[in-house]
Amino acid sequence: MEKSRSFWDKGLFKGCPPFPKVWNCLREWYASAFGQHLDKLEQQQLDEILPNLFGYHIGQIGLTGEQNLLRSSRISHHFVTDFLADEPLNRAGCKTLPDLLPLASDSVDVLVLPHVLEFSSAPHDVLREVERALIAEGHVVILAFNPFSFFSLWRIFYMGRRKVPWCGRYFSIARLKDWLALLGFDVVMTHYYCYRPPIQHKGVMQRLHFIEVVFSKLLRIFGGGYVIVARKRTVTLTPIRTRWHAKKVVPGLVEPMVPHDHKVKLPKKRILEPKLKNKNNE
Repeated sequence: MEKSRSFWDKGLFKGCPPFPKVWNCLREWYASAFGQHLDKLEQQQLDEILPNLFGYHIGQIGLTGEQNLLRSSRISHHFVTDFLADEPLNRAGCKTLPDLLPLASDSVDVLVLPHVLEFSSAPHDVLREVERALIAEGHVVILAFNPFSFFSLWRIFYMGRRKVPWCGRYFSIARLKDWLALLGFDVVMTHYYCYRPPIQHKGVMQRLHFIEVVFSKLLRIFGGGYVIVARKRTVTLTPIRTRWHAKKVVPGLVEPMVPHDHKVKLPKKRILEPKLKNKNNE
């Protein structure tokens, strides 16, 4: 079991170009026919999720397709970071790395990660950076590829050919839930999408629309992608009041000694004065 897990997680990922070149290849794939179809589906997913998340700052880590993924958010301040340093700043406000975000701790309300974990060499560090940047009760929205779908067949076919996105590491939704729980997140919702096989021919894609309908109702867990919404958990400390109990003296035992700082009143000594003799008695 461990050998097969390391084969799928590490062996296939070694065929990918180094980061951030792999991100440029992903952008080119999103420009294809099926990539545009997937981009629209992901936009629909976020259009249903983001209007229900509130705050002051929302950010997108990494640009994939041409869709504006944050367009439906009601939060006023939007920002986008990208990973390609040789491209001009079009929609991205800055260039960064996914595991080194130029964000202050506890400063962002919502962060959106579109397929960042699959192509990062350190996905755990990416999630730690997200946890650091989010405020208490902040949300993270993760878009990822599902290893249990038609996409896995294309991964086997393109194995060793350094083809993006098939060379990335696909994490199951159960594994991401475990990682988020270790970092103190509560998973709010999960949803699968994109059930058609990744065929680039538009005519064939339209004929396979029935697969989208049937699988979305009967076999939901086999979607090509999934979205996870998790909330950063905060632990509140409840002060416990000290209860003072009066000590009861049990009869028959020695009474407690008087503290040293209390003055003990001693009985006054009697001074015997000499009696005067009466003259008559002399």
